Amino acid sequence: MMAYLRFIGLCSLVACFFVGCAPENSAPKEVSPKTQKISYTERVKQTVPAPQYNKSAQDVSNRLETIAKNMPHVKDATAVSVGKYSIVGLDLEDNLDRARVGTVKYSVAEALHKDPVGARALVTADTDLVQRINNVNHDIQDGKPVSSILQELAGIAERIAPQPTKIVPKQEKPS
Repeated sequence: MMAYLRFIGLCSLVACFFVGCAPENSAPKEVSPKTQKISYTERVKQTVPAPQYNKSAQDVSNRLETIAKNMPHVKDATAVSVGKYSIVGLDLEDNLDRARVGTVKYSVAEALHKDPVGARALVTADTDLVQRINNVNHDIQDGKPVSSILQELAGIAERIAPQPTKIVPKQEKPS
C-alpha cells in the first residue's frame, strides 16, 4: 500500500511538472515602446514654476476680495492693498452670533494667509471699520492724496491690531 501511494505521488508530481512547464500556445507578444528598456540618458521634462509678476494693488485687492467672498457666511468683502500689506473688511450674514463671527473671521484670515499675495492681510468684521475701508477704496478711486489715505489706513490697522501701550526700552549690557 505504501509503495502504491509513493507511485501515485511520483506520477502526479511528474504530471504537474510537465503541465506547468509546457509552453503557452499563443502568438508572441510585441514589445511596445513604453515597455522597452529605458536608457538612463533620456531627459525628463522639468516643470518650471509659474513666473511671479508684480501685480497692481487693485489686482491684489480684487483677488483677496474674491477669496473672502467665497468663504461661507460672507455676504460681501472689501479690501485695500498698499505694498505688501492689505486690509480686508467682511460683511457677514446678520444671524451670526459673536463667537461664530470670530470663527468666520479666523477662517477667512487663514485662507488669505495661505495665498501668496494675502500673507500679510489684516481681517476685520467690525461694521465701522468695513465702512472706513469702503471709504478708503472710494478715495483711492477718486484720486485723493496718498498721505490722507495712508493715515486712514494706519488708523484702521491700529484698531485691528493695536500696538502695545507699554514699551520696555532695551537694556544695554554692561561692558
